[in-house]
Amino acid sequence: MASGRRNRQSKLLQGFVGIIGLYVIGIFTWQNSQLNSDGMATNIASIISTTKDAFIGSSSSISGYSSSIEDGSVDGSSSDKGGAIIPIDLTVNFLQAIQRAPGAPPHPPSPPSSAKARSPEDFLPVVVPSEITFRWAHRTRGGSVVEHSRDIKSYRIIVRTSATTNGKGKVIMWDSGKVNISQQQNNNQGLPNSVNYGAKTPPQIGQILEWNVQIWDATNTASSSSWSKFAVGPQNEQDWQGKWIVHPSDMDTFDTTKRNVRLQCENWKLRRPLPLFRVVIPSREVGMTASSNGSNLGVAVEGGDDVVEEIQSALLVISGLGSFRASIDGIPLSTSGPIDPPFTDYSKRVMYRGFDVTPFFVSDHDDGTTMTQNHVIGVTMGSGWWDHRPVSGMAKPNLLPRGPATVIAQVIITYASGKTRVVGQTGGGEGMSQWQVSRGHIRESDLFTGEMVDLGVLSDMEGWDTTTGWRSNIVTATTMDDRFDPSREINKWMRAVAYRTEVTFDERKQEIALKAKAMERSEMVAFPKRNHYAAPIGKLVPNEIPPVMPMERIAPDEIHDLGNGRWLLDYGKAFSGMLHFDEGVPPPIVPKTYPRAHGFKMASVKGDSFMTVIYGESLEMTTGDINRVLTAGMGLHDGGPRHISKKEGATKHTYCFPDDHDNILSQRDVYVVSKSSSAVENGAEAFARARQSHFTTHSFRFAEVCCSAEPPKNAHALLYRTAVPQWGTFDSSNVLINGGYELVKNSLASNMLSVQSDCPHREKLPYGGDLIANSPAAMHMFDMSAFYKKTVRDWMDAQWDNGAYTETSVWQDLNDYAGIGRGAGETVWATAPPVLTVRHYQHYGDIEFLDDSLGSHVKWVDFLDQYFDAGMLIKEYDVELDNYTGEKSGLGDWLALRSCDTYLTHTAFYMAAGRCIAYIARKVGKKDVEEKGMAVAKKIQERIAHLYLKNGEDTFDFPRGDASHTPGPEMSIFSRIVPGEKRCVVLKNWFSRSGEKWPGDEEKRFVNALTKQDVDFLAKNGELTKRGRGWMMGWSQWQGFNEGIFAIRYALKTLSDNGFHHIALRKASGTGMATVEYMMRHNATTLWESWWRSEDLYSRNHPMLGAMAEWMSSSVAGVSHDATTTGARRMLFWPRFPKSATTLQYASATQGTVRGDYSIAWKFEDLPEDKTQYNSATVRVRIRFVIPPGGEGILRLPIATSSNTTAALRQAIVFPDMVKAKSSTSRECIRRRKARLGFSYNWEYDRVSELWYKHENGKAIGTPCQSYLFHSTLKDTKWSDAIDMTLTFAERSDTPIAPGLYEVLLTDWSLEKEVEGTGRLGNLPEYYKSDDLGPYCKDSSTFEWDIDDGTHII
Repeated sequence: MASGRRNRQSKLLQGFVGIIGLYVIGIFTWQNSQLNSDGMATNIASIISTTKDAFIGSSSSISGYSSSIEDGSVDGSSSDKGGAIIPIDLTVNFLQAIQRAPGAPPHPPSPPSSAKARSPEDFLPVVVPSEITFRWAHRTRGGSVVEHSRDIKSYRIIVRTSATTNGKGKVIMWDSGKVNISQQQNNNQGLPNSVNYGAKTPPQIGQILEWNVQIWDATNTASSSSWSKFAVGPQNEQDWQGKWIVHPSDMDTFDTTKRNVRLQCENWKLRRPLPLFRVVIPSREVGMTASSNGSNLGVAVEGGDDVVEEIQSALLVISGLGSFRASIDGIPLSTSGPIDPPFTDYSKRVMYRGFDVTPFFVSDHDDGTTMTQNHVIGVTMGSGWWDHRPVSGMAKPNLLPRGPATVIAQVIITYASGKTRVVGQTGGGEGMSQWQVSRGHIRESDLFTGEMVDLGVLSDMEGWDTTTGWRSNIVTATTMDDRFDPSREINKWMRAVAYRTEVTFDERKQEIALKAKAMERSEMVAFPKRNHYAAPIGKLVPNEIPPVMPMERIAPDEIHDLGNGRWLLDYGKAFSGMLHFDEGVPPPIVPKTYPRAHGFKMASVKGDSFMTVIYGESLEMTTGDINRVLTAGMGLHDGGPRHISKKEGATKHTYCFPDDHDNILSQRDVYVVSKSSSAVENGAEAFARARQSHFTTHSFRFAEVCCSAEPPKNAHALLYRTAVPQWGTFDSSNVLINGGYELVKNSLASNMLSVQSDCPHREKLPYGGDLIANSPAAMHMFDMSAFYKKTVRDWMDAQWDNGAYTETSVWQDLNDYAGIGRGAGETVWATAPPVLTVRHYQHYGDIEFLDDSLGSHVKWVDFLDQYFDAGMLIKEYDVELDNYTGEKSGLGDWLALRSCDTYLTHTAFYMAAGRCIAYIARKVGKKDVEEKGMAVAKKIQERIAHLYLKNGEDTFDFPRGDASHTPGPEMSIFSRIVPGEKRCVVLKNWFSRSGEKWPGDEEKRFVNALTKQDVDFLAKNGELTKRGRGWMMGWSQWQGFNEGIFAIRYALKTLSDNGFHHIALRKASGTGMATVEYMMRHNATTLWESWWRSEDLYSRNHPMLGAMAEWMSSSVAGVSHDATTTGARRMLFWPRFPKSATTLQYASATQGTVRGDYSIAWKFEDLPEDKTQYNSATVRVRIRFVIPPGGEGILRLPIATSSNTTAALRQAIVFPDMVKAKSSTSRECIRRRKARLGFSYNWEYDRVSELWYKHENGKAIGTPCQSYLFHSTLKDTKWSDAIDMTLTFAERSDTPIAPGLYEVLLTDWSLEKEVEGTGRLGNLPEYYKSDDLGPYCKDSSTFEWDIDDGTHII
């Protein structure tokens, strides 16, 4: 009987393959190895909110990105034949041009003398001639036959000049020709991950180019992409005629013959206000006439016959330390600025930008002749990470390289003849005399304390960067003596001087290595005493990532009058950025008493007018003011009104602490008009011209503006982050799960400020442990291809000569005590670089990056081999752990509610480092390194297994452990550490764990400030437990979270992958303390640093607990990277469902990748109207999923709950219009979010009664929205006949699937009641006392880690 059914199904399946091309290469049984992949991604679909409600977003692409989905043709004509496959999302070196940032504010008022021209884009990717790599993704054209999109036959790349030449069109620089993919030597994997520039002659430095790709589908019909633009910049030092320049007085503050080096704060203040730089470029220098003899880069044209040259392009290449904003003729060239260039160790590597300034130099005439006018380049400077206020706390910026504000720039003119010329260069030679510098309108800028803008100076210096404002006469630099006053240099233009230092790179490297104990003093090299001690500046490289730009523009939800001229603006969610006053700042008033931190004593004494803006994420519960303590820079605060974690006056003696911050290092911007300014006569007009701070970012939801009679009009908030595309989405019917996803997304967006930071206010630093924990979520939500490549390079720059990696990507002497010594960061944190490299390859397929980084990662493993065991003994970990009771030196599963097993995390990540180099070496073909890595990994894995099973209790715990530490069983199962024969018994024993009561201060205060009615309500829900005469909150093991930053992922993935997905759903949708619901009930819009509430210590914008978001897309919805895929070529579709529909009725996710978007959606159908039957009804389950052209899918269906369940699969014959479906779904979701159908309440503190009360208040966060895959616009989709997949389903087999749109229908799916357990704080005896853990644990043969598995390395 079964045999006959199998034969019939086999014939049906073969027929199905013939009809719609479902290719089943083979059936892979997965129940033995249990290999699962965790979802990540890369592509370009962004949810950008520009509506009044800050939570409400649309699913449209980021506006301004150049790689649109519109079809173009290779030669610009309409010759596109309209094939089934459309190439999209073109990148060069993982970067794409951004025409205008999506959250860009209105253009600021321009001086009357400013130019009419504009830079064509906010961000232009710049490459060097030797490194040009093209990548693109695909989508299927709506209305095309799906079978035509299944095979990419060929591709063709065209690279051409971006401008026409001599009226003859654009010049083609390289044509790859039609490349037949079947002829490609790409390991038979089809389309390559990338294509390198292939012309025999590399492009010329200074050229601005554009490229296009053409794709031929299965019918050999072509489609073309739009054109994508990039520039070619300087590669080596000799390519730069420009040199670093500074203000002469600023340079003197780094001269020991003129200033005492110990007076850091005083010297820093002498470099304020910050400088402005400018240069005039006379029209004659641009090349109105030029030699016909030709010239090399930057060589002035001399001799020969003068001819009129046509300018093909003009490229400004520029960088500035700390941060810079460039303009030409009064027009800003970009909306970026807060951290430009990106944060790196500037003594190792400094990034530069490129701007297409051709429109400023070329008229509208068809012949392209140059404008006859002169041009002025202006550069406004901020402090950034280079010359910050010399304050240290939880972050130690004093350990970073430091120097005065400095600029390097040059304009490369490329002529139609191919000749080039450099003009406007900084530094020595003829160009040096042209550059001027003056102190300007920015009195102070700091990433931690904010910015002070002198609006009077801004008004007085209007037009300073235009030809009208240019003056050739200059003043002599002021002598640096005891009477020196930098304010006297405002609007005093003088010659810039060359940046100078006597400190060598080796000297700085040694200085820092000694502080980190990464070298012995006996190894020191003697260096002479230095008079000029500014830090050396590293190698110039093009921007490796997009800049930090305004990605959303948000209107306030509410404006509250706090009295005394103070206004509170609520923007609905927390993020990083600043206010933008579209109509300027209202004229200030002088209150009787300035509210705390809004005063400006010096201005008040002088009679100056000023306005202040203070930023924060939450309100202080006892006062209603912004809680400045939780966002205090570097953790420097006095505890605020409640004085819990700090004593009053804790910052009183902090070195260089800013005035007027009232003992809390606050996020504060100040706008001032000096009484002595000419603008004071019309001060209201000066304030009306104010727009925003530029060289700082603040983490905030709330902003206080003080003091004015009226609130500011049209004060939008600008959300700034690194402008990587957002391409992952998730949605479900469960408000709490959706809310958790949004908390993670908002936190990650807040912390992408050129590095992925821990928090966007207190430290702003890239910690390795945080990156390991939440990089899977980040790679799901955003295209992190360029970002994480830059991140690993930062760590490689910071690596010590002995091979040790640091805890942060730029050494900050943070928690080094927790490592094994000799400069190494804590082992988990320091292993971030190799782990990120493996994940990068799995998602983006960059083989060159593997090759470039392998040597550094091998050095780290060599360091561990040499020092790990001895270092652990020094930290008092005995070899057999006989004396170990848990949580010694180390950070472990950081901020867990359980005690941390620091030995396990130290040692497991040593194992992971070995696995990483084995994985990488295998991919690049280095067998010796592969074997070395595997030997290390196997040795450490066996060591862990021996120690953690030797007590015979099979709880996977250290010998004296009591099954209460984290991580534990979940880590051993997910990372394939536990032997196969022990996997199921360890899993079984894990369910015996239970929760605990929690004695936290804020939780106690909360309970004590509740009415009896509310206490009874929470007790009934299991959130409160009796303790003596009082009540206590507690954390749950199975109905909430207790895990730290790593075990969250291990727990959720292990449960879902091993048949207990319903328990994982209970953890993610639990209520009470240590849940997502707990954060949202206290008005969280970003993820907290801790599971418990903190009013004075722990950050409320911290993505490190965010691993849950990737689990949502990969397990709740069911799309993730296959464990052994590379470059996102193959994705796993494995939807899993709850036992009961009370938990979840539908879920969906889109996973962007370098190949295109993979999407999945599922829903229960035929649910009874009576929801009490959601625990017992028989329903249907409909699943739809999409695989893009060039991709592959693996379909893995969940285990049926009934023997009657059947499965049928069909495919769309004609691909529907998915663009229309997505757009319609997005609009409907926006309407739902505006209706605030998400999380429905929060707890508020009544300051009169001093009691908490539950406030019913609908919110947008968590609003359920259905997938576009089920939108009504797809109702007319033409489907193939269905085939019966019941047997494949029953046998739990994987089925390879080709590109297309598919639908699976499961019938007779039985819903069940959820497992009860022993209460919220209890365990699950239904499982730990059971001898049958279900079909996932029937076979315990092998459980070894596969060297090609990038998911389960750790």
